[in-house]
Amino acid sequence: MTERTGGCACGAIRFRITAPLMGVGVCHCTDCQKASGGGPNYVALAPITALEVTKGDAKLYSSKGGSGEDVGRGFCPDCGTSLWGLSPKVTFATIKLGALDHNSDLTPDLHLYTSSAQPWHLMHEGLPTFPKMPPSPPPGV
Repeated sequence: MTERTGGCACGAIRFRITAPLMGVGVCHCTDCQKASGGGPNYVALAPITALEVTKGDAKLYSSKGGSGEDVGRGFCPDCGTSLWGLSPKVTFATIKLGALDHNSDLTPDLHLYTSSAQPWHLMHEGLPTFPKMPPSPPPGV
């Protein structure tokens, strides 16, 4: 599937991705745990140039990521749905799988920031795990 669409729970924000996804990861960092309500975040990597907002204006919350660089976390200002993450030093966006209209065909390629994972976070057996960020490019991506 080359083009994918997605949006927030209330429909105020809609977006599309116009290029194939680069991979899927499970992030266990503490910021992702806060954004998800406790669990890890399942994200797909999409080329930043392929992410197009087609309706509404997402709000961006900025904080320091594990690299020390700013990370912007896009969300709907009306319903609060987490949508994506952006960082100025990378060429991809991390799209929250729950924000995609169709995601049942996606499976994780790796787990990252596992040093921050809670003991009750499930890990997929056989997938690579990284205590922090994986080396670039990540395996399977």
